[in-house]
Amino acid sequence: MKQKIVLILFIALISVSCENDTYKTDAYGSFEADEINLSSELNAKIIEINATEGATISENQVLLKLDTTQLYLRKLQLEAQINAVLSKTRDISPQINVLLEQKRAMDKEKSRFEALVSDSAAPKKQLDDILSQIAIIEKNITATTSTLSQTNKGIISEIEPLRVQINQIEDNLSRSVIKSPINGTLLRSYSATGELATMGRILFKIANLDVLYLKAYVSGSQLSEINLGQEVEVRIDKNQDDYYTYKGQITFISDKSEFTPKIIQTKDERVNLVYPIKVLVKNDGKIKIGMPGEVIFRNQSK
Repeated sequence: MKQKIVLILFIALISVSCENDTYKTDAYGSFEADEINLSSELNAKIIEINATEGATISENQVLLKLDTTQLYLRKLQLEAQINAVLSKTRDISPQINVLLEQKRAMDKEKSRFEALVSDSAAPKKQLDDILSQIAIIEKNITATTSTLSQTNKGIISEIEPLRVQINQIEDNLSRSVIKSPINGTLLRSYSATGELATMGRILFKIANLDVLYLKAYVSGSQLSEINLGQEVEVRIDKNQDDYYTYKGQITFISDKSEFTPKIIQTKDERVNLVYPIKVLVKNDGKIKIGMPGEVIFRNQSK
């Protein structure tokens, strides 16, 4: 009987202790960042690297340069081809000037014969012949202008594909310089000067470590306690008995359940279905990617 009373008192003590535990954790997880992989878009040799792992980098900072010698030589070749094509075009002015000079001469004859015909000093047929010759010259001017314009248009049309190729080369030249798209930290470098960067090969991994996400897991029964945008408390270990505490905000709640990750709970609890959530936390430098963390959804001090 005495042993029974002691057992009941022990269970009651544990119950009271749990009720007064102001540090009860609602969810566990680990920190992650929005990581960006920067890849090569060209096949070229790496000639310069301007950042090392762990370095703080700024947006649009040049991280790496690729060899562009072949691209530059190809551009010069295309520009030479354009100049060669342009040299084939024909100047319309000389031929047209000859015809215009003939027309001016015939216009003078026309004026002279109009006066003679008016004074009955010359037959009208001669004036008609001059008018016919003027009409022929005018037709020749129109035909010559049209023919030479069409010829030049055909020649110049050969230039357009060459200009497109130059634009493509200039685009590739811009892609030969790898820049950071964000302010952040260079987490990993997968390249070295002198190596060949192939298209699609990852060169750097970067992330903004000023803001991290605690990816935690909650049970189905906890979903009613949380909402998107809700402010929560996030903790990481300071020492064996204390924590660093941060304000966090829930930015993601999964609508699909999954099995609890092995690193989070005991073997018995890992068979339970849980829902992933993400909590945004401003980093003061103490939080690292992969570090474990805890989430408290509500005030449990009561």
